[in-house]
Amino acid sequence: MEYLLNYISAIDPSVRTLPDSVYFIWQTVLIIVVVAIVPLAIFLLQRTLRAALNIKRYFSEMLTAGVAIAENTSSITALNDTIEVATGMVETSAKLEEHSATIATVLSDRATGGSTS
Repeated sequence: MEYLLNYISAIDPSVRTLPDSVYFIWQTVLIIVVVAIVPLAIFLLQRTLRAALNIKRYFSEMLTAGVAIAENTSSITALNDTIEVATGMVETSAKLEEHSATIATVLSDRATGGSTS
């Protein structure tokens, strides 16, 4: 800033083609830009960066949770296989019950002295 002020003060007044008020306005605008707008822009950029890093962290957590959910639900296909086997077991148990009733009848007949065939 001092360099700029020294530069401006070193300008030969006879070379200046604009009125002094124009130079004063330019100096005022530059001071406002350096003191107010640049720090505000830096603050807003920091806020944006912080929000972007939080979003990245949240996506990482969601990925971890999604992988865990996928691992926990991978046994659903095995459960479907179990249901198919259980359906077959119900049919088999019905046949076993029918045959055991036949066996019970034959044994009961043998015990009472009936036919052995």
